[in-house]
Amino acid sequence: MSTHYRLLSQLDSCFELLVNSLANLAELLDEAGLPCWMLGSESEAASRSALAYALQDLWYLDGQDGRVTRSYPGLVVCNEAIWQQLGSVNFCKVTFSRALDAIRKESPAMLPEARLGLAARHAKLHAHLAEEGLARLHLKQTWRQIPGCLTPLKQVRFSWYSSGRSIRRISYKEAVYRLEQMNTQAPHIKIQLQKLAGITESTPLAQVQDQAPLMRANLFFDKQLPGLPERQAMNLAMPLFVLTDDGKLPAFNLPSLTPPEKRSRAKRSDAQLEDEAFLPSIRVFRYKT
Repeated sequence: MSTHYRLLSQLDSCFELLVNSLANLAELLDEAGLPCWMLGSESEAASRSALAYALQDLWYLDGQDGRVTRSYPGLVVCNEAIWQQLGSVNFCKVTFSRALDAIRKESPAMLPEARLGLAARHAKLHAHLAEEGLARLHLKQTWRQIPGCLTPLKQVRFSWYSSGRSIRRISYKEAVYRLEQMNTQAPHIKIQLQKLAGITESTPLAQVQDQAPLMRANLFFDKQLPGLPERQAMNLAMPLFVLTDDGKLPAFNLPSLTPPEKRSRAKRSDAQLEDEAFLPSIRVFRYKT
């Protein structure tokens, strides 16, 4: 079997298992009829519909920005059967992600073909969602895990977090390389290359990326188990499945439907980076001296 065919076949099989596991999870949820809540839904019936959609939302909308990932905060009560199926779904997501990694490592040029092929070979699923204007497969939405909590919860507090930043160290050479990939004849790129030439190669630099607003959930546990903190915070891009004995949702607040427009936290007084970008075209900052 050729490497090309083997990688595509492996990816197709993993995706088939994922689609089937998601369908089985949706069926179990429908049969159980346990309580759920989804942000933006005004009734439990609407929440059930939104939950079913969220679980199987694997596709880009036509014209959607490739960097945007849709999020679906919510709470879902589950029984043992649903909990076990949730584990199967997350395992299939990991397996699918690893099949994609294999293609990236062994034959990265195949990835666009592989993504289109999955949509074509799974026409039934794609046709079901086509009415919503959905197009090619959204890889991050496909492999992202669905969170679960099996420890009894007393309360869940939701809040928007809109001040997140991704900060990573970047070397002098990488900064030069990234700028040189741009139009080096443009005046603003020339200026930034000159600024780089004026510092030493050992000067510490950091690349900063503002993160999209996300929902943060603070979980307050009902029972204090050995080694378990009183509460736990997690980012919630998908609904949180809660395994309970009483079949009831834990107490929770109703957050606003949209994140606040301004920073919810004051800027730290001990920030290590300069206020102004040193190389704005690639979002690189210097550290304060």
